[in-house]
Amino acid sequence: MLQILLQSSSWALFVGRFHPVLVHLPIGFLLIAALLEIGRRTGKVSVSEGTVSFILFWSAISATFACIAGYLLSLGGGYDADLLSDHMWQGIGVAVFAWIAWLVKSDRFQRVIPFSSMIYLPAFAIATLLLLSAGHDGGSLTHGEEYLTQYTPEPFRSLAGMSPAKEAITEIKPLADVNQALVYKDVVRPILEMRCVQCHNESKQKGDLRMDQLALLIKGGEGGPAFVAGKSAESDMIKRCLLPENDDDHMPPKGKPQLTTDQITLISWWIDQGAPADKKVAELTISEQVKPALAVLGTGGAGNAAAKSTVSAIQNVKVPAANEKDVDALRKAGLIVNALAQDQNLLEVSAVNAPNFSDKDMALLAPVAQQIAWLKLGDTKITDAALKELPKLKNLNKLHLEHTGVTDAGIANLKSLPLLEYINLVDTKVGDAGLREAATFKGLRSVYVWQSAVTDSAVSEVSRKNPNLLVVSGFNEAAVAAFLKAGDTTAIKAKSKAP
Repeated sequence: MLQILLQSSSWALFVGRFHPVLVHLPIGFLLIAALLEIGRRTGKVSVSEGTVSFILFWSAISATFACIAGYLLSLGGGYDADLLSDHMWQGIGVAVFAWIAWLVKSDRFQRVIPFSSMIYLPAFAIATLLLLSAGHDGGSLTHGEEYLTQYTPEPFRSLAGMSPAKEAITEIKPLADVNQALVYKDVVRPILEMRCVQCHNESKQKGDLRMDQLALLIKGGEGGPAFVAGKSAESDMIKRCLLPENDDDHMPPKGKPQLTTDQITLISWWIDQGAPADKKVAELTISEQVKPALAVLGTGGAGNAAAKSTVSAIQNVKVPAANEKDVDALRKAGLIVNALAQDQNLLEVSAVNAPNFSDKDMALLAPVAQQIAWLKLGDTKITDAALKELPKLKNLNKLHLEHTGVTDAGIANLKSLPLLEYINLVDTKVGDAGLREAATFKGLRSVYVWQSAVTDSAVSEVSRKNPNLLVVSGFNEAAVAAFLKAGDTTAIKAKSKAP
């Protein structure tokens, strides 16, 4: 009963996540105590027994708290049961023998039991050895059993009797003939192995989900099936990829390499086609949204040409790094600031946590105007006055204005942005005139206008006259595919909230 209550408690998870922090304390204390004890006994270090005893006391205390936090963390599941059991009992052993070593080291205990000093060194040694073993198993639980030895080079692998090293997938190899490639084996599986299998494999099964084999992926995890064949928009593995990166349910977790929009598009396409195990690309229906993503996988001239056509206008833009003080000022105002790529210094600035951001706050963007490439001002209090400041952002590539008070009058201010490719105008007052104005922007690739004042006739007209411009005006299968391609979920969420 207690375990069930703890599993359902957010406090248990909160405390449990401190385990990786707490576990370093007994490691440090015990190793320092061991070194001091060796130095004291060999005459290399002059230190009192009281000092060693003091350090042992805190090693026992910290090991105890690390055990408690570790147990609470384990209730979240997703770990190999046998390995977890070994790690748990080793950790408990560290705490128990650290307490024994401290007790027999203390003067008070030595006076009660004359032979207590004979217990001290064995207890200390056992605690230290268990510490090393528990640390290794803890790393295996977190990163997989082969994490430590995965990259052991030759000839050491052969000498240790280890199997040949598996080649780590760091990039997807080009396909000589995309049409003849097996969709799961050659397209989907390499993506999963590169981005997902590290946390969902034989030795580490976060959420009780394994993604290293198709049969186990189909089986799903503790949350149910990972995907619904034929329905990518309803598939958990796709929905999690589309969540904001700072969401706890977003996958891969924040800080890990993320799937690209092309990779999400390809996995979604495979699911929509029924998640076949042995069909080739040519045997499936290929939509216009999927063609560019498939072209990137190819090595032929046509494939490369298609891939080049989908390259973003900001891919080769180089700007100096923004001043840290200017970035800090944005963050103090509640804005989220993230780098788009390490070698470009371009920034994504989001007001998702600053709903009161208004026209007067636009001045905060001026110092980093050349670095801002993606700007998310959705659900804020900005008006057309704010859009007058946007021409200063010469490298602006992606702009979110959904659920704001902007109108047709403000759209004209965006015409001078040479790299603008994406605009989200969902649930705004922008109408037909604003859409027609946006359609004249030379580099614009997609605009989202549902729940706005834009009419269906204007959408049809603009789409007919501008075949290279994607205009999304409703929530349907095509819209979902478009969002997957654009890497945007804001409007999907907005529509799901609409009556």
